[in-house]
Amino acid sequence: MIEFLKNISDGLVIWAQQSGLKVIILLSASFIIYKFGGRAIKKIIRAAVPASGDLSPEEENRREDTLIAISVGTLKFLVALLVSLMILSEAGVNIAPLIAGAGVVGIALGFGGQYLIKDIITGLFIILENQYRVGDVVTISGISGAVESINLRVTVLRDLDGVVHHVPHGEVSTTSNMSKGFSRVNLNIGISYGADIDQVIKVVNRVGKEMQSDDNFKDKILSAPEFLRVDSFAESAIEIKILGNTKPLAQWEVAGELRRRLKTAFDQEGIEIPFPQVVVHTK
Repeated sequence: MIEFLKNISDGLVIWAQQSGLKVIILLSASFIIYKFGGRAIKKIIRAAVPASGDLSPEEENRREDTLIAISVGTLKFLVALLVSLMILSEAGVNIAPLIAGAGVVGIALGFGGQYLIKDIITGLFIILENQYRVGDVVTISGISGAVESINLRVTVLRDLDGVVHHVPHGEVSTTSNMSKGFSRVNLNIGISYGADIDQVIKVVNRVGKEMQSDDNFKDKILSAPEFLRVDSFAESAIEIKILGNTKPLAQWEVAGELRRRLKTAFDQEGIEIPFPQVVVHTK
């Protein structure tokens, strides 16, 4: 037993002398890349990605953050893979079968992994075309939510209920981005048939301008919400359409506040927002 332990100890000493230093260097190099590679990639992308006149500074930051996250994740995966193979080689493991096995796996993927390849190719186009970024609110394949992360294969969305959805890029046929460039308040409000339309227009436009000049909203509203048209004659109300442009992701907050202010203004001006009514005729 003592002889056996001595042989193991001698073998470890010999291995440490021959390969231990190389392993330490490999681990140190990988640690440095993990530690500082992400920072270098961040600086390079921030400096190299050209600014787009169609995007606000906030959108530019989200675009760059998305590219940084994907690049750093890819770098870490490649470093981990290469360092693992090199350490196994130094430990005396023949990595040739592993590499050959990877080739066989690649052939298998060529026959059975079409969906994976489709996901990756589509993901590349999504990223290169800047269709959406981390932080955007989008609808993808009928699922709406905020983009939490993107990689080459899948986009992760979180909806208002807090549910996380993983959408493979190969299943993406149509993408609707609700937070790119600018957003829009688009409201339809019903008013009584007895209301004075000209008065309604004045009240709506006044409330929109007051909101745009409000300190809490002036940085969020690009063009004041205003009356656009009489949209339809409904059963118990005249539907009017109100439009206004906001900064990305601000449309829901602005629309909610606009509804509140319009309700207060309509009450003060005696403008009725009717509820559904049914007229019954008896003989």
